[in-house]
Formats: sequence, structure tokens, C-alpha cells
Amino acid sequence: MKALVYHGPGKKSWDDVPDPKILEPTDVIVKTDATTICGTDLHILKGDVPAVTPGRILGHEGVGTITEIGDAVTTLKVGDQVILSCVSACGKCIYCKQGVYSHCQAPEGAPGIGWIFGHLIDGTQAEYVRVPFAENSVYKLPETVSPEQGVILSDILPTGHEIGVQYGNVKAGDVVAVVGAGPVGLAAIATSKLYGPSKVVALDLDANRIEQARKFGATDGVLSSDPDWKDQVLALTDGLGVDVAIEAVGIPATWQMCVDLIRPAGTIANVGVHGTSVELALQDLWISNIDISMGLVNTNTLGTLLKMVASRQLDPDVFISHRFALGDIMEAYEVFENAAETKALKVILAAG
Repeated sequence: MKALVYHGPGKKSWDDVPDPKILEPTDVIVKTDATTICGTDLHILKGDVPAVTPGRILGHEGVGTITEIGDAVTTLKVGDQVILSCVSACGKCIYCKQGVYSHCQAPEGAPGIGWIFGHLIDGTQAEYVRVPFAENSVYKLPETVSPEQGVILSDILPTGHEIGVQYGNVKAGDVVAVVGAGPVGLAAIATSKLYGPSKVVALDLDANRIEQARKFGATDGVLSSDPDWKDQVLALTDGLGVDVAIEAVGIPATWQMCVDLIRPAGTIANVGVHGTSVELALQDLWISNIDISMGLVNTNTLGTLLKMVASRQLDPDVFISHRFALGDIMEAYEVFENAAETKALKVILAAG
């Protein structure tokens, strides 16, 4: 089969590789119908995720059709079309029993992490994928939800919702600032609206993304390149700052923006994947009674979000900016990597 293979920082290629095989009785093999590229894949290519070793097939999002099942699989069958969760869950370990699938302790997840696709095992940017713990890690795609929509449910919608909105404790009437209006930031904006905030402010360097954010539910937008960006945001509050600041980029500058914007007793929810350390000025922050949250998505709300998509309460189609054939994945990476010029949000790669 063909797959997108990582060859070390800055190096990738669309290669011929062996087809995946059933290794455990709880596995299934899935033929990829649609997949995408994530900002985390770009972090991997920058060398920010050293656990990803050369030779790894990248990708952790997708929808596919089951072609083979392991002997222990009873609730899935060949021909089922399924959403692949970006986090794999054995369903039996101490963390899975708490719903914290991101820290599944199963052997393939060593050193105890549920994100294994495109990280610790081969991922979804391939013609076929081996899916471990399949009964706990896939969701059957309803007829009313398209494969493209299902891909958006693999990662970014649950990530924005869980790590941004839920961890940020967004409540009715809150003023929420989302720093970074890329796909995950937009997912946080879209799902925050479910909780009734009074204002959702999108901040980004890219004017196009600020404009896009309004389509996802942002009430206001601020260019972070403006010298008075902070004053603009504070003017949208009572002057004390925002109730919730969601960091959705993963660099020190955007982290500091959230610190600068948060009001006393507010919450900073870090969603971004950081490749370097940030300053945590506890000598200044301790007296402000703020909460700081962070984490890897559990996808424990994927099923709920899927119901909301199926009932048209959420529209994943607005995330999709470009479509490619799976075999054109190298071109798709070029488009996604240069989002400021191409205006890319999520690129969908569909199998022929």
C-alpha cells in the first residue's frame, strides 16, 4: 500500500509500505475512506515530538471501512464504516475506567498514553490502517454523517471541546478569548457556543482567520499584530479581563497573551502543543486565583458531538477548506503548511 512516512525532522515521503496485519484479537483493519493533516503532524515534522521515530506512518484522524476483524471483535463487522478516534482506548485499565482515555495504560500505549496513531504506531495517512482496541476506539458512522464530517470528529472537534471549553469551564455569560484561530481554535469557538458565553473573541495574526472565526460563532475578532490588541480585548470586558482564555497555538508568545488577558479567578485552558518551555510567573499569578488546565484529548465526548452533528446542531463542513485525493498528500501538506497564503483550515484527503 501507499502511506505518508516520516523520515526525521523536516523529511517525509509518499512511499510503498507493507499492508498492515491483524496483530491482536481486538484489532481491525480499515481501508481509509478519508483522512486529514493536523497541526500536530507539523509539530512532529519540526522535531517537537521525539517519540515519533523515522519510518513511522503519520496521521491520527480518519474514516474508513472495516476489511478484516480480529477474533475477539464481536460488535463490529467487515463493511462497517467507522470514525477512527485519534485516541485509542483499551477500555480496561485504570485510566480508561475513569474516561481518561488519553492515558490508556495498555502495552501499545507505553509509556501510558492513548495517542498512538502516527506517534507510537503507524497512523491513518495511508491506504489501510490497523486499529487496536477497535471496539473501544471507533464509532460507527451514521448514514446522515458524511466521511468528511466524520474526519472532523476524529480529533479537532473533541479537542477544542474537551481541552478548551470543558477544561476552561466555560459558563453562560462568560467572555471567552481564543488565542489562535486555526482548526482547533475554531473548534473551541464552535463548541463554546453550546455553553452560552456572552462573547467569544478570536485572536490571530491572520486577518483571514479572524474573518473565518466569525462563521464559527466568534462575536469579535482582534488582530494580535495590532499594538493595542490587549486594550481591544479588555474593552470587550468590564476591564478586568476575560473569564476564560484558550491557548490554541503552542508557542510562548500565545501562552503569554492568555496570561495577560485573564481576569482574577479566571481559567487559562492550554490546548496548543508546545515544543519549548514557557515562563510561568507564579510570583505574580499566585495571588490572582486563576486556574490553569492543559491536556491531551480523551475523545470521551466524541459520541455526544457525533449526535450533535447528525442532528445538525454542529456543522463540521465549515472546517473544510481544501479537498485532495489521498495520493496527492504531498501537495496537501504544502497547502496546509502555508495556511497564511492558501487560507487552509482542514484539508480532506479522500481515497479513490
